[in-house]
Amino acid sequence: MLGLFKENVKIALGSIRTQLLRTILTVLIIAIGITALVGILTVVSALENTLSKDFASMGSNTFSINQYENSTRRNGGGEREIVNPIISYPEAKAFKDNFDYPLVHTSVSFTATTTAEVKFEAEKTDPEASVVGVDDYFMPNSGLEVVKGRNFTAFDIDNNSYVCVLGSDFEKKLLKDLNPIDKIISIRGAKFKVIGVLKEKGSTFGNSQDLRVMIPIQVARSLFTAPNINYTTSVMVDKKELLTNAVDNAVIAMRKVRKLSPIEDANFAISRSDDLINKILDITQYLSLSAWVIGIITIFGSSIALMNIMLVSVTERTREIGVRKALGAKKSTIAMQFFMETLVIGQLGGMFGIIFGILIGYVISVLIKFDFVIPWLAITAAFIVSFIVAVVSGSYPAIKAAKLDPIEALRYE
Repeated sequence: MLGLFKENVKIALGSIRTQLLRTILTVLIIAIGITALVGILTVVSALENTLSKDFASMGSNTFSINQYENSTRRNGGGEREIVNPIISYPEAKAFKDNFDYPLVHTSVSFTATTTAEVKFEAEKTDPEASVVGVDDYFMPNSGLEVVKGRNFTAFDIDNNSYVCVLGSDFEKKLLKDLNPIDKIISIRGAKFKVIGVLKEKGSTFGNSQDLRVMIPIQVARSLFTAPNINYTTSVMVDKKELLTNAVDNAVIAMRKVRKLSPIEDANFAISRSDDLINKILDITQYLSLSAWVIGIITIFGSSIALMNIMLVSVTERTREIGVRKALGAKKSTIAMQFFMETLVIGQLGGMFGIIFGILIGYVISVLIKFDFVIPWLAITAAFIVSFIVAVVSGSYPAIKAAKLDPIEALRYE
């Protein structure tokens, strides 16, 4: 049985070599469909991997309280814009003081500016650094990791110490080739001692996460006094199973802070980290569906092309089939020879499609700075699809060849 299989493969390869150009074109048609499928699925996998890393670092057991985004409600056929009030510092502080759910850690923070000029001796940054006012729970709640030095302590926050924690980009520019710990930097004329450096996080949607300076929140409030500053309150729950109840209690606590009656709608937003990533990952499912639609349409065309080349091959080799049958070849043997030829062409197309698709996906992932991952699901799907294409496209030509009358086949010119 194994010897017969090897012989059929050898005959199939010999036939392919005699019709090299036609075979190459057919393989390319199959490869294009597989490339479209694997390429898009590779990019989608890279996107999902990147988003998972970005948001999973926050943990699935955190949530934050923010101002709602602008929304609209229909009012008598028209629409009126509803803007929720900002979360002021007294409100954020009152929530933190009154929210006493067990096993939670609450942090209050705000972005003081996104265009700060940070100085070190005679060097300074472009006015593009962000300054964030934080407390001692901001780092763990935000999934930030200090790789050099230390995090803020309650002593630093309570005593308004002029200390700071820097993003990793400062080691590449302002403090390049230096040990940043205990160095003195200047922001708006105020001098801060560097006590820590964060682990590199990269960019999220084009925004650098590594060009930030964290300083104690009260110090930030004294240096940056812009009106209507919006504060963010984040909460981390030690046990994930308590998250839903913690969110419910947080809503109640914030409604009390805002003095909302039971019939009034909440005018603030609760954002869970796991909800955010799930919403984004849901969007990627549409991209995967698009990949399958594009791939199937192209593969359907390649199936027709492959069936056509095999029917032409049967016609051109009619006398050869007649000779084989006259020498005693069975119908199953003839059918298997043509079916094996189709299978070889289909798998060649699938193999090249997988290679091209992964390469294209890798290049796109590098260009848009996604974390590339090998799409094993896409590779498996491509092999299965190319096999199905070969089976569907090769069955009819193989059966047609097997049913040829040997006498009529020998007479064929």
